[in-house]
Amino acid sequence: QVVWMASPRSLYLVSRPLYTEDSLAEKHEKVCRDRKTLSQHVLQYFKWDTKRAKKAGLSLLPIIGWMRIYQIKSWLLGDIVSGVSTGLVAVMQGLAFAMLASLPPEYGLYTAFFPMITYFFLGTSRHISVGAFPVLSLMVSAVVTTMVPEKGDAVDIPGFDGKDKEQKRVLVASSMTFLVGMYQLGMGLLQVGFVVRYLSDTLVSGFTTAAAVHILVSQLKFILGLEVTSFNGVLAIIYTLEEIFVKIGDTNLCDLVTSLLIIGMVFVYKEVNDTYKDKLPVPIPIEVIMTVIACGVSYGLDFEKRYQITVVGEMKRGYEAPIAPDIDVMKASAMEAFPVAIVGFAVAYSVAKVYSVKHDYTIDGNQELIAFGVSNMFGASFKSFAASTALSRTAIQESSGGKTQVAGLVAAMMAMLVTLALGFLLAPLPKSVLGALVVVNLKGMLMQFSILPSLWRKDKLDLVVWVVTCLASILLGLDLGLGVGLGVELLTVVFRTQFPRCSVLANLTGTDLYRDRKDYMCITAQKGVVIFKIPSPIFFANVDFFREKLNDAVGFNPLKVLRKRNKAERKMKDASIWASRHEGDVVATWPDMHADEPEQPMQIDWKGNLPSNVSVPRVDLHSLILDFSAVTFLDIAGITGLKMVVKEFIRLRVDVYIVSCDECILEKLHRCAFFDDDVSRSIFYPSLHDATLSVLESQKGAHPPEHKVIYKRTNRLYTS
Repeated sequence: QVVWMASPRSLYLVSRPLYTEDSLAEKHEKVCRDRKTLSQHVLQYFKWDTKRAKKAGLSLLPIIGWMRIYQIKSWLLGDIVSGVSTGLVAVMQGLAFAMLASLPPEYGLYTAFFPMITYFFLGTSRHISVGAFPVLSLMVSAVVTTMVPEKGDAVDIPGFDGKDKEQKRVLVASSMTFLVGMYQLGMGLLQVGFVVRYLSDTLVSGFTTAAAVHILVSQLKFILGLEVTSFNGVLAIIYTLEEIFVKIGDTNLCDLVTSLLIIGMVFVYKEVNDTYKDKLPVPIPIEVIMTVIACGVSYGLDFEKRYQITVVGEMKRGYEAPIAPDIDVMKASAMEAFPVAIVGFAVAYSVAKVYSVKHDYTIDGNQELIAFGVSNMFGASFKSFAASTALSRTAIQESSGGKTQVAGLVAAMMAMLVTLALGFLLAPLPKSVLGALVVVNLKGMLMQFSILPSLWRKDKLDLVVWVVTCLASILLGLDLGLGVGLGVELLTVVFRTQFPRCSVLANLTGTDLYRDRKDYMCITAQKGVVIFKIPSPIFFANVDFFREKLNDAVGFNPLKVLRKRNKAERKMKDASIWASRHEGDVVATWPDMHADEPEQPMQIDWKGNLPSNVSVPRVDLHSLILDFSAVTFLDIAGITGLKMVVKEFIRLRVDVYIVSCDECILEKLHRCAFFDDDVSRSIFYPSLHDATLSVLESQKGAHPPEHKVIYKRTNRLYTS
């Protein structure tokens, strides 16, 4: 019976029998569920019908879903305005990020166009802007400059024959991007989109911050107008900074002044825009405005000849014929391409998830992998490099009124327009301006340093992950740094499960609630009873830790006590002390022995007064309750260790109770032959209070019959 008592002070009254797991199963019949075998799951996976085929078609082509609900009158104008605004920014960022990838600027326009075309049909996000992303550009650059360095010969690959340096670099970037797409497509088809969950927000934050530092250093040569060797690998950033400081005296003042002006003006505008963005109908594309001004000033004052600055120069008009990826390049870049695939998808999925929650629609991680895989493979065929999304472009696309990927398609058309007709207007644009635009857009990533104090207060292990990932990525390179960060992150998970915070519980006076006895003042702790809680799985890595903490909780090591008792028993037997009495107390008795009867064990009162020459630790504990409410699984080693613990305490005549154990764990204990003559199912109780009441009843003299003890408690309703 459950009686609800309403306000003014909410109370509840529960009156029911005291249950063990066995008596509960007798009283309340369980549903018998047929669990599918592995072969049945496989057969179901490959079984197709009309309904599933239709669902698969809609899943593979999400455009069908949102096109059916497209509101032309309400959404079309907003998508067009958003597409134009986003497209202008995408063009500028494409040019800048292509330089970051050590490629000619026009290939950034290809990346702003081709991947978006296929994502329009295959992607599930309606708001992300697909195109170049600075972190991926930098990771592509590491492979490009390794295989085709600025100085010296390129690696020996047959596909390089007859090609100049630019063509070789384009071939490397496109072939690697094709492999990135293959990785993403393969993971999507194998339904392993869950891998991105192993990249926590903390890890991604530390990684992208390190990438921002790398990007900042890589753009210094454009901002200062220096010729700097491209370094890759361990400590590459140190070698780059060293060479920059050596050549700092050769700085081109025109490049430096132009860059500082661009950075200052764009930064000030963005700060003002953030303050008054709610009052602006659409964001003003400040990057485009500054680029147009810089082009005009550079052309009018002839910066290239007068001040010897490096400009973008003439770009190729139109699109080139598609090319096939080079197999040798793909083999050489196989290791580097995989982290690019993971990072590209992780960033895009994280951004897409934010906007899907905001606008109340769902995204499919596996379909996103397929969409980006196909987009990168398609784009690579037309010489684009690895694509993902950029938070700044996506924010513009969403805030300027974009409702669907029609805005992304319009943005891609803007990039196509520049490639086909307007590219020549960008020829006098100083490369230092593009470098400055890259740097000023790093503000968001660099500001992530500000979360360190917050991480220190909230979770120091997360702080360790952030710092190690960031430092490793800066010093060892982005690919190795990501691996190190992932390893440290997994180690923190192991640390949390291998060394959990165990506690000894006590009853909060006047309630049926149990909490850590160190945290509360008004508690009721029964003498001779220990309630021990372990808040983690019990498995091979922490089973010894579990035993150690349990020994600390009860105040003795049961195995050592057993050994001392056995030693004392042998000593007493050898001394023929079988019926000694001390102050009227029977310490030990030895049953009458007959020749034809087997030897019987001694009956010793270990809590009584023992002979002076016998020393055995006194055990006042009579009941041990193990709270398994937070134990999610046990492996074979954990089950073996738990059984040993239970048997040791039983041999010490300590009653053991295990409470709130999950059904799946109970089933596994049955399968693993956990129960025997010593360990029975009767020690398992459905709740901690059931076990505590059973202990109290048993200490009164006799165990009551099951279903006769009444659980009765009147409580107030509590929140934490």
